[in-house]
Amino acid sequence: MPLATPVKRSFRLTGADGGPLRGDVRSAGGARPAVVICHGFKGFKDWGFFPPLAERLARAGFSAVSFNFSGSGVGEDGESFSERERFGHNTYSHELRDLEIVLGALGSGEWGGGVGPTAIGLFGHSMGGAIAVLEAARDDRIRALVTWAAVARFGGLWQPEQVPEWRRTGKIDVVNMRTGDVLPLYTDILDDWEAHGAALDVTGAAGRLRAPWLIVHGEQDESVPVEAARRLHGAAAAASTEVLLIPGASHTMNVGHPWPGASPEVERAFQATAHWFGRHLA
Repeated sequence: MPLATPVKRSFRLTGADGGPLRGDVRSAGGARPAVVICHGFKGFKDWGFFPPLAERLARAGFSAVSFNFSGSGVGEDGESFSERERFGHNTYSHELRDLEIVLGALGSGEWGGGVGPTAIGLFGHSMGGAIAVLEAARDDRIRALVTWAAVARFGGLWQPEQVPEWRRTGKIDVVNMRTGDVLPLYTDILDDWEAHGAALDVTGAAGRLRAPWLIVHGEQDESVPVEAARRLHGAAAAASTEVLLIPGASHTMNVGHPWPGASPEVERAFQATAHWFGRHLA
């Protein structure tokens, strides 16, 4: 695939919660494969490694689409958690719907000069990785998938013993360790999980997924144990599913926010990701 000179353009759609869904497309335009990037819980499109990853993919000839889930909590400035109520009422089902909205806009060709993508891949990190697995398992448009540090099941944001008090008070507090922000998490996500658990079964979705899938996980992940990668790989039905375990890598591949420059671990993950999409979407 020839190297591209990408241009970054911002977009705004209406998200699953009725509010703005903000994102960016990095692309040279025209008919080319696209990769949609999904951030995780307490993440956002401009966090740490996401912009360098999008730029790397765009320069490799893809249209790289990154966006903030409508319940990310990150506001107009793209950085601060100013939309606390939207964060508080976010659900797994809302995130799936947000992704479908982005895929619909991508498929319309409005970001490619009237030309839709020649193929579509998904990338997801952490909880966003699980959302990407669910979508790829049910959407035939998805031709390739890469996940980093994906969770193997939802419901891990809380302990069972928290639920009675959560129900009584109507919320639990979520602390962003980087900023110190204390964000409310209402019972919407708990209700969604209890009502739609079968549809939100990530490991079950792995068993239905047919797209080629690269599972990347840091061996020193402090947030999502490396066993999650093994569990997903064991459940995966696709013959072309591979696991890349990166020695010494943390949940965020040993980088943080603001972007400090690439660590050897994130560089290895970047290279493997670009190669996977180049192999399966070109």
